[in-house]
Amino acid sequence: MTTYDATTPRTPGSDPGRRSIGKVVFASLIGTATEWYDFFLFGSAAALVFGEVFFGKIGGTEGTLYAFMTYALGFVARPIGGVVFGHFGDRVGRKKMLVASLLMMGLGTFAIGLLPTYATIGVAAPLLLVFCRLLQGFAVGGEWGGAVLMVSEHGSDGWRGFWASWPQAGVAMGNLLATGVLWVLAAVQSDSAFLAWGWRIPFLLSAVLVAVGMWVRLTIEESPVFAEAKTEMEKQDRGMPILEVIREYPREVFVAMGMRMAENISYYIFTVISITYATTYIAVDKPVILRALLIGAAVQFCVVPAIGALSDRVGRRPLYLAGAVGVAVWTFVFFSLLDTKDPNKILLGVVVGLILHSLMYAPQAAFFSELFGTSVRYTGASVGYQLASIFAGALAPIIALKLLGDVTDGNTTAVGIYVAIASALTVIAVLFARETRASSLRHDRVLKNAPVLAEAESR
Repeated sequence: MTTYDATTPRTPGSDPGRRSIGKVVFASLIGTATEWYDFFLFGSAAALVFGEVFFGKIGGTEGTLYAFMTYALGFVARPIGGVVFGHFGDRVGRKKMLVASLLMMGLGTFAIGLLPTYATIGVAAPLLLVFCRLLQGFAVGGEWGGAVLMVSEHGSDGWRGFWASWPQAGVAMGNLLATGVLWVLAAVQSDSAFLAWGWRIPFLLSAVLVAVGMWVRLTIEESPVFAEAKTEMEKQDRGMPILEVIREYPREVFVAMGMRMAENISYYIFTVISITYATTYIAVDKPVILRALLIGAAVQFCVVPAIGALSDRVGRRPLYLAGAVGVAVWTFVFFSLLDTKDPNKILLGVVVGLILHSLMYAPQAAFFSELFGTSVRYTGASVGYQLASIFAGALAPIIALKLLGDVTDGNTTAVGIYVAIASALTVIAVLFARETRASSLRHDRVLKNAPVLAEAESR
């Protein structure tokens, strides 16, 4: 693998020593939180109201299933967004793509808050919902890669796990905000009022978050690692980044996809499916499960950076393996705790589940960034991350709902086995991955004949 010279001329102001890493972290954190607030809000609303609002007389469990299918379409659009945003992110830079993805996500979410219902315009209502969901998925497909790369490529090698974990914590913050707004509305509104108009409020409020995120992201500078490599990239006749990823990094793409399976599936079991199971299958009051998810998201926001820092000390692989095995075992315990209907036990189930999930999610950003070379890092990390989402997160609510079966006797054991199988795939993928802790990001298999750094490619 070729490494390139860190002494390559940099663009003005691109010296990492002159830049506050905190500013870059905050920009990635607030933007990621905003985008995932939008994305998770749709998932929560799908579980709570979309089946009734957008799918007419179907309603009930079947209506919720249709809503989850619409939810899944967002995941289908994510790899496309990853390829498109990755292509331009690897050509023109990370910053411009981060701004574009945030604006696109904000427009899609705000529009959902204005959509007419099935009762008003019939079948056009779910079709418009699908369009907005596809727009959301396309935007998120480009968001994650850009956010984690901006932080990873600004931070030092020895602290990359810690710094890169903050955009991951932004995901927890987005879930915290989305669940918090829904929890407040559920507490102060009747079910009929929430179903009639209250659910629109959190979607419309996203405009405020987007405005803040746009302002912050426009103030940061381009990644120094990308700026260093860009001079060499411009000297060479290169193909499309996605084709270069397929040619030079196929193993890394499959490893990243495998590593996503347990992480992505378990997360949506602990969050989205827990809402449906608690409210529909075992008749737990809506505020009880939303409160548990709210506290769980707050705890996860705090533990993700701590685990990211730990990955800089002990490595990415040990933590990832512990998380994959942990969620496989805990899923069985999780549903048994929900079945008690005890608010404290439900809270315990959610919090522990999200902590175990964080053992995978916290080091993931640094891990995936370190797998790919600079000239294709945006595309490679995004494609590996987002392709897995189709088979993992997109299908998880649908498969879990089908496995649960009849509302009078939910088959939680089948869901536990489903997560265990996903965990086995993740364990295999992690075992095939090399440890990347503290490795340099200044490497590339695509850039030919670039000057070699004095430092080793990886430690």
